[in-house]
Amino acid sequence: MTSNVNNDIFLGAKTRSALVRDLIGITVIVVAAVIGYLLFPDNLALLTRILAIAFLVLALDLVTGYCGVATLGHAALFGSGAYAAGILSAHYGINDPLLMTLAGLVGGAVSGLLCGAIMLRAHGLPQLVLSIALIHLFHELANKMSSWTGGSDGLAGIAPDPVFGMFEFDLYGQTGYVFGVVLLLIVFVLLRILVRSPFGMLSRGVRQDTLRIRAMGASPSSVLIRMYVISGAVAGLGGALNAISTQVVALDTLSFTQSAEALVMLVLGGTGSLFGALTGTLIFMLFEDYVSAANPFHWLTMVGALLIAVVLFAPKGLYGTAANYVSRRREAKP
Repeated sequence: MTSNVNNDIFLGAKTRSALVRDLIGITVIVVAAVIGYLLFPDNLALLTRILAIAFLVLALDLVTGYCGVATLGHAALFGSGAYAAGILSAHYGINDPLLMTLAGLVGGAVSGLLCGAIMLRAHGLPQLVLSIALIHLFHELANKMSSWTGGSDGLAGIAPDPVFGMFEFDLYGQTGYVFGVVLLLIVFVLLRILVRSPFGMLSRGVRQDTLRIRAMGASPSSVLIRMYVISGAVAGLGGALNAISTQVVALDTLSFTQSAEALVMLVLGGTGSLFGALTGTLIFMLFEDYVSAANPFHWLTMVGALLIAVVLFAPKGLYGTAANYVSRRREAKP
């Protein structure tokens, strides 16, 4: 009886600690969003772009950080969401931002189901090769279907209506930025609930030991497919946000470079942590923007030096290393 009581107390304290961390994290996101709005009122387009890419990196973290799936083709899901939202507006005249966002979610989820069904038939290096093949196939398909996607010229004619009929998407990008922040907060809270749920625990178990998961009576393939669909939905939301805010969908939303950069951002912040995904996205894109503006000829060298330093001295990523350090300090206290 005493042991059960102690376990309940421990689990309760652990749950409260997780809730406190979540509240702190959400507060930090809101504060950072407000600071960004106040400090960069003339560059909200960049901040909105960061928000859109953050969805892609979060989606990548779900399958790579939590499930251990190797992929370099996740931009296929991001681009699918962007084209789904863009086609709904440009070809069908449905310009409601919420419906466009929903279309991006569905488009990303369907692409996630397709990519997952193909990729998860292999493991390790072959799986990585399949992801590269898929992103090139998606890219070429969008290029060839120019009557629908605009091909290499991009999909134009996207004209989102005001949000709730009141907030127009103006040239300053204020509405797009606020819309992106609210959407990110909602998705982030839902993903925090997901990764702490039994399904999230099962996903981490698949990454660590698939044999043990099978012995428990669960199907690793089923878990991975479901997570891939969820990941596709999250990436599709980012693509939809990008299409709504820029009012154009370029072919490079389905590029291999976009996928590779998303993986770099995830490693920079730290895998297996949603906060790490956000941290890596923010640092990489701001660093890339400022360094490329300061030195247009050698900025890639500086970005490369940053990545080498992080991998060598903070192998768990910037957020992951910092969180690990704080955790050790707490455990060391009497």
